[in-house]
Amino acid sequence: MIREMTRDDLPAVNEAEADLFASSPWPEEEFIYEMESNPFSRLVVYEENGTVLGYADVWITYEQAQLANIAVLRNAWGRGIGSRLMEYCIDYAVKSGCENLSLEVRVSNQRAIALYEKYGFIKAAVRRNYYEDGEDADLMIKPLGGLLDDSDISY
Repeated sequence: MIREMTRDDLPAVNEAEADLFASSPWPEEEFIYEMESNPFSRLVVYEENGTVLGYADVWITYEQAQLANIAVLRNAWGRGIGSRLMEYCIDYAVKSGCENLSLEVRVSNQRAIALYEKYGFIKAAVRRNYYEDGEDADLMIKPLGGLLDDSDISY
């Protein structure tokens, strides 16, 4: 089940961040900010039987969506949880009228890149030295469509 993240989820999320993103994990304060103060953020978890197995943070800013964070705990890899979270984020962005969904991913993270390509993301640019350890990031974008036509605009 996908639901909004709460403070009760933070121990599991912090543990996953430390394991999956050892060189640059988001601190707990960042998740609290995203949940409680960032008006553009939608932070969700994937939960089974009371256990958090994945999470995602998508930002909607006008007609643009940004996947700020997405992760699946290692012990849950290969079960389709990343796909379910990705589908949720894409659906949320489409329903919000976004023209595209973008993200940055480590150039070495071939597992994640394969997932993003499966969902139609294309490499748009390289962000040099993007991560704290100096690794580059690929900027990937998925076109979504945005407004159907000019009649959707009200002045």
